[in-house]
Amino acid sequence: MAAAEHAHNENFLSRKGVWEWVRSVDHKRIGIMYLVAILISFVIGGVFALLLRTELMFPGKDFIDANTYNIFFTMHGSIMIFLFIVPGIIASFGNIFLPIQIGAKDVAFPVINRLSFQLYVVGVIIIGFGLLSPADTGWTFYTPYSAKSGTSVISLAAGAFVLGFASILTGLNFVVTVHKMRAPGMHWTRLPLFVWSIYSASLIQVIATPVIGITLLLLIFERIFGVGFFNPELGGDPVLFQHFFWFYSHPVVYIMILPAMGVVSEVLPVFSRKPIFGYKAIAWSSIAIAAVSFIVWAHHLFTSSLSTTVAIAFSFLTFLVAIPTAIKVFNWLATLYGGQIDLKTPMLYALAFVFLFAIGGLTGLYLGAVGVDIPLHDTYFVVAHFHYTIQGGTVISLMGALYYWWPKVTGRMYNEKIGVITFLLVFIGFNLTFIPQFIMGISGMPRRYFDYVPEFANYHFLSTIGAYILGIGYVSAITNIFASTWTGKKCGDNPWNANTLEWKIPSPPPEHNFHDIPTVTEWPYEYGRKAG
Repeated sequence: MAAAEHAHNENFLSRKGVWEWVRSVDHKRIGIMYLVAILISFVIGGVFALLLRTELMFPGKDFIDANTYNIFFTMHGSIMIFLFIVPGIIASFGNIFLPIQIGAKDVAFPVINRLSFQLYVVGVIIIGFGLLSPADTGWTFYTPYSAKSGTSVISLAAGAFVLGFASILTGLNFVVTVHKMRAPGMHWTRLPLFVWSIYSASLIQVIATPVIGITLLLLIFERIFGVGFFNPELGGDPVLFQHFFWFYSHPVVYIMILPAMGVVSEVLPVFSRKPIFGYKAIAWSSIAIAAVSFIVWAHHLFTSSLSTTVAIAFSFLTFLVAIPTAIKVFNWLATLYGGQIDLKTPMLYALAFVFLFAIGGLTGLYLGAVGVDIPLHDTYFVVAHFHYTIQGGTVISLMGALYYWWPKVTGRMYNEKIGVITFLLVFIGFNLTFIPQFIMGISGMPRRYFDYVPEFANYHFLSTIGAYILGIGYVSAITNIFASTWTGKKCGDNPWNANTLEWKIPSPPPEHNFHDIPTVTEWPYEYGRKAG
């Protein structure tokens, strides 16, 4: 009887030891292992970024040569995109909380879920071997240079290929889980918006990822066997590589962004004490973004061989994707209006996301216009736009998710004062890093250049100072949240007074989430009015 009661009260962290984690199929443990892995990748990729910015702090060569600069650039981009941003929120917090939010005891395929993380680790190891002779092609592996470069393109491409399988398995698992494992009463119109966002991103993972996998495989075959796919000297077409690459890589932006939008949609109503405004519009706009993301890829190729008619068509489609995104932003602002705003750390990151991602989205419209994209293409304007979209979107939201959900994972609260201070460092450092890059881009500073003329020196100096402030902010913020695991005060099961199902179970969550599968009877965003 005592043993049964102990098992009943066990939480998912109760079983200790490395082997318990390695062999576990518990979605929460797999999510935490993903989280630790991606944050380690984030720090490593960030170190490469700081090395790049340090070299660019002053004109001329400072401490590395041009070839080393290209290698650092490739490693920064490859690590950040393939090891950090793409798995990001969806593989970490999606794994931890999606099953709980729909009232399930696990994902549909627990063993496949563990396999996805194992494949992720294998992909990381293969890319690690590539560090022995680092590639210098940039993270896009653009041909024909990547087909000829004497560096370890094959290792990086093979690692990314394996990581693609991990991504597909994760997406497939989540799609089936949402369709088949919802608790009684968990209708589609009662799904938490975080679940809607993960579901939409998972559809993109399943459909788009095979394209980049095949593309990288063709690149490997071309290098090993000399078969002409992309190298014009072998009868290949380098623009074909760009079409394949961006057919995947533009939808993958929304694999990164949609989960981030889901986090914001969870945080804003909780810290506004208001129901989310326009629930159905936000939910369906996630599906709309996923659908439109597949038909806008060629706006990355306006400077290539596209005809005028095709370029105009893709320009129109690029503007079209702004509509469902704008719906989300409008509804988030409407949720804030008249609310009882509580500026806790998760809310600060959510508000920063709305502000920074809006800048990223609006500057994207400039690059979607053919006449404007031509002079801005391959300038620092694109670098700033990309980072406002991805870092100002996904990374900022990931930090918000850490501060929002980590107390649920551990049952302990972080230091709020340090949380606010580190947020300010991140926010100030981010804008100081990338606002000067917008100005440089408009003034004609090319991206990916090792050196530059003196007229850009002041902007590069400010950008580098901002990057160091940003790095200090991120490291301090992550340290604060993980230190709370051991030093934080116990916070109870629901410190935020939130309504979604993860806040209705003990902290840390039980091993199998629910002792009895719940029956859902209400909408999860009933704040400030009677539930019904």
